Parts: sequence; C-alpha cells; structure tokens
Amino acid sequence: MGPGDGVRATVPVHDGAPGHGTGARDDGAAARADGAPADADAGTGGAGSDEPVPDALRALLVRAAADVLGGMEPAEVPTALLAVRRFAPRRRATTGAVPLWNALRSDDAFRARVARVWGAAHDDAAGAGQEQQAPVEDAVGDGSHGAAVPDLTAAAGAWLQGRPWRPLVPPAPDGTAPGTEAGPPAASDAARRENERLRTALGVARDAERAARDELATLRRELRRLRSDADRARSEARRLADAAAADAQRAADERGAAAELAARAADAHRAAAAERAAARDQVRTGRALADARARLLLDTLLDAASGLRAELALPPVTRTPAEIVAPTGPSAVDRPTSRGRAVEDPALLDDLLRLPHAHLLVDGYNVSKTGWPGLPLADQRRVLVDALGRLAAHSGAEVTCCFDGAEGHRAPAQQRGVRVAFSSGEIADDLLRRLVAAEPPGRVLVVVTSDREVVRDVEAAGAWAVPSGVLVTRLQRT
Repeated sequence: MGPGDGVRATVPVHDGAPGHGTGARDDGAAARADGAPADADAGTGGAGSDEPVPDALRALLVRAAADVLGGMEPAEVPTALLAVRRFAPRRRATTGAVPLWNALRSDDAFRARVARVWGAAHDDAAGAGQEQQAPVEDAVGDGSHGAAVPDLTAAAGAWLQGRPWRPLVPPAPDGTAPGTEAGPPAASDAARRENERLRTALGVARDAERAARDELATLRRELRRLRSDADRARSEARRLADAAAADAQRAADERGAAAELAARAADAHRAAAAERAAARDQVRTGRALADARARLLLDTLLDAASGLRAELALPPVTRTPAEIVAPTGPSAVDRPTSRGRAVEDPALLDDLLRLPHAHLLVDGYNVSKTGWPGLPLADQRRVLVDALGRLAAHSGAEVTCCFDGAEGHRAPAQQRGVRVAFSSGEIADDLLRRLVAAEPPGRVLVVVTSDREVVRDVEAAGAWAVPSGVLVTRLQRT
C-alpha cells in the first residue's frame, strides 16, 4: 500500500465530496515518486494488491459493502463488522467506512459475497467489463488506454473480481488520466496530504457531532420521560399522603368516640354498683325489720301463753296422749269398690281404665317377675311392654311402666301408648311415688304393685293400688 493509502483509508466516504479527483492524482504522484511510471503497472491487480484506489471508486465499493452488510444474517457477519452492522443504514457507509474498506481488502469471503451481489445487480456492467478485459490487458501491455471504455461501475466490478480495473476508471474532471498528475509532482504533495488529513478530521468531527446530537436528543427524551415519571410519582405521593391523613383523622375520630363510649360504660358501671349496694342495704334493712317483727310477735305470743296459763290455772300434766288413746281393734276388711268388687278382681281394673283420663302406672320388675319369672330380665321387659301396648290400645288409658335403672340395661322397643321409664339415682318405687305426687288431685290413678309400702303411700295420695297378679291375669287374657 502506498504512502497516501494510510491517510485515505480513514476518510469517511461522502457522495460528491470534493477532493476525490485529488486523491486519484495523489496515487499517481506516489507511484511516480517511487521512480516508476504511474500507468506502467497500475491497475493490473484487484482487491488483493496494495496499489492505491481512487476516492470515487473506493466510495462506490464502500457503499456497496454497506448495503450487503445490512442484508446479512448476524451469524454471517465478519467479527470486525459486527459493530458497523448495528449502525443506522444511512450511517454505515460514512461512520463505518474504514472497517468496511479493510474488510473488502482483507476478507476474501466478504469481498466475494459483495462481488456476487454486485454482479447480480449490475449484470450488464459486468458483461461489458468482461468483454473489455482483453482490450484492457492489451492496452496495459503496450502502455496505451485507447481500447478501454472508462466506467466507474465496471471498474468496481473488476476490482471486486480481481481483474484489471485501472483502465476502467473515468478520467478526472481536469482531463488527467487516473493516477497521473497535472501540476508539479512533489510541490503540492504535503499540502494535499494535509488537506486530506483535515478533510478526514472534519468528517470525523462531523460524524462525532451527529452522534453527539443523536445522543443528546436521546438523553433529552429520557430526561422528559424521567421528569414525567417524577411528576406522576409526586402526584401519587401527594394522593397517598392525603389518603393517609384522612385515615389518620378517621382513626382519631374513632378513637375519640371509643373513649367517649368507654367513659359512658364506666359511668354506667359505677351507677350499677351504687344501685346494687343500695339494694343490698335495703335487703339487709328489710331482713332486720322482719326479724324484729318476728321476734316481737314471738315474744308477744309467749307472754300471752304465760298469761293464759296463769288465768286458766291448768293443772299439771300427769298422763301422755299415748296412754289415753284406746288400743286399735282388728284390721278392717278390704274396702269395697264400685259395684262391690275388691281390688283382686280383674274386672275392677277394666272399670278403672275405662274412666276418663285414667293413668295406669306399673311397677315393671314387680309385675314381670310375678308373671314371667323364668325369663331373663330383658325378655321380661320386652314381653311386659308388648302386653301393655295391647292393653293401652284396647282401653285408651295412659300407661307408664317404671323399671329400676342399672348399667347395661337397654330399653325395649317403644310401644305406641306405653311410656317406659328407668329410675336414675333412685329405685322404681320412689319414681312411682313421684309420678303419683305430680298428678293433679281428682285424676284416676291406678298403681300396679305388690309392694306394701308403695301401696300405702299411693293410697294415701288418692291413687288406686292393684296387685301385680291382677294385671298379669288381665294381660294374659288379651
């Protein structure tokens, strides 16, 4: 690569930028500085040679490479061009000019891909270039360019395909051929190189300025977004603060109301305690008054009895009432009942049960052991309750059968019209006595038992007492 390539390789490529023809003349001057004619061997190599390339041709090649890079898959992109592919399409050919040009010169695969795309897009130009290849080679051989038709597109295709391309480059606007100088050969080289360097620096600065402006716009948009978020956050914070203040005020009001209710409850409690104390005082006062009245009445009675005894002058007692009472005679016969029948007559039981609202109370085990002594207790209970059910259905009387309660006893199946009761904490005899005492006076009560104490107690309470054998006889008849 010539001395001028190191500078021009860093120049951002702009379409129509001034100085492209100057760059071509610099290539020719650099070639002549080495002591060889500029067109003696220039243009005989393609992309792999180190000979200088005019700026216009290089700009065209870089734009083609940028277009091909935009259509490649990420996995196919060369490593050196990954960052360039992320640029915006309009910036790839300018900001990424240097990496693209280096890839075209050093990466054969990437250059071949660009050549295929170029050939597909410029079929006519490529065909024309191939037709002109022989004349160009002849022209190079005998040092003349008369047989070649200058065309920048054909030169780009020839450069990508590695064919001679220099004769296909159009001449500069001043009429000089590519690679030749119109003025003094070395007088203006330094100035041109400085101009090229300054152009390069200006392009880099402009690209940096554009990037900085884009970044500034992005930062301004982000700042506006952050300010909007901050405004929304402040609004939300104010709303939450207002809600919290309202909640705190409600809590304070509720706390005040609760304190007022507590004070009222305390006042009511104190008033109730005072009323309770006053009531206790009144009770104690009333009790003391009642005791005083009773004691006064008792004292009055005692004094009156003493006065009466003195006034009547009663003699002292020498005999007790027991000594005065005459001895009892023989026991009376069984009392007659309706129609002159005794309690041992089963017909009397039927007459009693036919009376309105009659209630038959049965001493269970006393009757069952009299009628079915050979059966277990459970069977005795079952047989007795079944028979009483039939009797209740026939007579219409209320029937209650009482058994002594004990662990393990299971009540027999209930029969319609028969109430089965087991004593708890007492014997069945006491349960019968309580049942008789609970009935109103005047109701017909028939108690079936052979226990003499129970017979005496229930008769004293106004009930009829019927022996157990009478009920067994009556039940066996049904």
